Amino acid sequence: MVRAKEGAYESIKSRILDGSYEPGAKLSEEELAAAIGVSRTPVREALRRLHAEGLVDWAANRGATMPAWSEQDLEEIFELRALLEGYGAELAAARISPDEITRLRELTTAMEESAASQAPDRADKIAVHNAEFHAIILSAGRNRRLSALLGAVVQTPLVNRTFRRYDDAAMARSMAHHRELIDAFEAGDRAWAGSVMRAHILAARSTLGAV
Repeated sequence: MVRAKEGAYESIKSRILDGSYEPGAKLSEEELAAAIGVSRTPVREALRRLHAEGLVDWAANRGATMPAWSEQDLEEIFELRALLEGYGAELAAARISPDEITRLRELTTAMEESAASQAPDRADKIAVHNAEFHAIILSAGRNRRLSALLGAVVQTPLVNRTFRRYDDAAMARSMAHHRELIDAFEAGDRAWAGSVMRAHILAARSTLGAV
């Protein structure tokens, strides 16, 4: 049973993160159980767990659905991210380690290579590296309360969807922001790092309409 629960959770989470479901889509327990090859019980528990993580919406009368965002939702999410992640970048500029900067460079190179490849799955690969990139910066700030606050604000499916909306110019701008963030960290310049991070987040917002 434990294996079935974990398998259902990982399978559904993977489908959510790779963009298999559109915003607002209903996640049918019966259909998911058939697709994964388990009973409905582990699927139900997986969906409740994913709801607790903010990856799905849940209502007693409707079950699980994918989050859908209004214009106001987008403004609130990205404004909070710009504020919080900008502050996190400022903290990181003063506290980041050489090893963390090295890893940021590796991730940036990997993202640039994926962006240049024009492969159909490039957005998914970039999203994985991007998540680690931002996680390292947040960790480098050494502020657990900030990490907890951002965990409630960052919407992973929305971040992944953003990358799928990027044209070549937007992708190039995002990659350049990553390089400039690293430069700011190496310089130990808090104001520079915070400014670039805020611009980075708000530029991502500009690629989305209501979704």
